[in-house]
Amino acid sequence: MASRDDAGAVLDRSRPGWKSAAVTSTAPAAPSVPPVDRALKRERFGWYSYDWAMSVFNTSVTTVFLGPYLTAIAEDAAGPDERLSFLGLSIAAGSWFSYVLSASVVLQLLVLPLTGAIADRTGRKREMLAGFAAIGALATTGLFFAGDGRWLLGAALFVVANISFGAATVVYYSWLPDLAGPDERDMVSSRGWAFGYVGGALLLAIHLGLVLSAESLGLTTGEAVRICLATAGLWWGAFTVFTVSRLRNRPVAASAARSGSSFRQLARTFREMRAFPLTLWFLGAYLLFNDGVQTVISLSAVYATEELGLEQSVLTGAILMVQVVAIAGALGLGRLAGRYGAKRVVLGALVAWIGVIGAAFFLQEGAAAQFYALAAVIGLVQGGTQALSRSLFSQLIPAGKEAEYYGFYEISDRGTSWLGPLAFGLTYQLTGSYRLAIFSLVFFFVAGFIALAALPMRRAVVAAGNTAPEKL
Repeated sequence: MASRDDAGAVLDRSRPGWKSAAVTSTAPAAPSVPPVDRALKRERFGWYSYDWAMSVFNTSVTTVFLGPYLTAIAEDAAGPDERLSFLGLSIAAGSWFSYVLSASVVLQLLVLPLTGAIADRTGRKREMLAGFAAIGALATTGLFFAGDGRWLLGAALFVVANISFGAATVVYYSWLPDLAGPDERDMVSSRGWAFGYVGGALLLAIHLGLVLSAESLGLTTGEAVRICLATAGLWWGAFTVFTVSRLRNRPVAASAARSGSSFRQLARTFREMRAFPLTLWFLGAYLLFNDGVQTVISLSAVYATEELGLEQSVLTGAILMVQVVAIAGALGLGRLAGRYGAKRVVLGALVAWIGVIGAAFFLQEGAAAQFYALAAVIGLVQGGTQALSRSLFSQLIPAGKEAEYYGFYEISDRGTSWLGPLAFGLTYQLTGSYRLAIFSLVFFFVAGFIALAALPMRRAVVAAGNTAPEKL
């Protein structure tokens, strides 16, 4: 190291032997940039692709085609009193699909937490994702054969498919903390959700084209719908192969490996969750506002047809538009989260949801343009609300418990969706007004907003033993 006198000799031009420093026209070397982690980039793309694979089940199967189709099969098989006999019970054919959906959700309450416990204890997430997705995809493809009065077969296949869908989703979500640091999760989660909307919209557009042109293709509407259901299953299974080829398992946390059986681990987690009250607080807030989101999505068709008098073509067009707009919504809100924090963006989205409910109350009968405008707003906030909630929750999970905690999260997503429909149904029963029924859902968004706004997120992240991102 040069002494202070040496430095002076270099800088003092009056000293004998002084020479100027060599001059060069060569540009200084650029600072070295760390190489891109290609393995992580490849794995993230594989993770995104599963949203692309599975979203068609929600869009084409559950939301658009299966409900009306299975109801029609049940009505054709019903007796003169329009009722079905099942396990000694007399069931209205028009209620069959709602009961089947409810049964699948109740079974998920039992399956999903155990799925998470097994995934965390064994670390074999790739195998579990592949297995559940394969079962769900095969059951969905099998819906092609649920025709000619086979209402029981259709119900059984859907229950298997929906439980498998939920179990696979739990395992899929649990990869997020492995693929992104605290400051990247909002972006990664939002991209995954956007991939899902692209896939769902693409296949739904093909399906709608098939149904609308069924007669010219020599098909009945029922046959076209069965093809739609089967191709949704094939799509789900085929793209899952791509996903599994790119994801990799992680070493099991020492605490999970020593936890004994999955049932014991699950019981232990129930006890340990009381030590993370702020994580439970978030789940409660999510339970409230997400129930409102799910109810708006599931009952918007009833409101549109019964109260606004809109035709099926308007509804299907609006559903497709929501899928397309939601792509930009998920990515846009993900960028906003990077600037302002995910919690603030979700709170802003909930304000927009409250505005949607208020606007829906004042929609004019037969006003398709107004309905499309409202659907566009829903598309903008729907994807971002769910994607950012997923990444926020990832910050609140103790290390090594990702799949197990996402099992409880998925229950909040699916297992509580009876609250909103119950409020909607009771309000209509008491008032006879669908407008008041839809307005009753404001409660879920307002209560969820208050609960989330009051949650100290940074303290909750630290309490879970994690590093808080710069923006929350």
